[in-house]
Amino acid sequence: MNVERGVRLIAGVMVLLSLVFAYYFSLNWLWLTAFVGLNLLQSAFTNWCPGMKFLRMMGLKDAS
Repeated sequence: MNVERGVRLIAGVMVLLSLVFAYYFSLNWLWLTAFVGLNLLQSAFTNWCPGMKFLRMMGLKDAS
């Protein structure tokens, strides 16, 4: 797995978790979904995401 795939994996998990939490606990969890979506949008233009640094620290490599 590389950094780019890791970012998509984390984003997908966060969106699904926030939807489950919004259904069972509080609709305020949808703010997490919005944050993840905005973060993915800005990373499409800047090619940078806070999760990328974390994944690199875990040893994942960038896509070649």
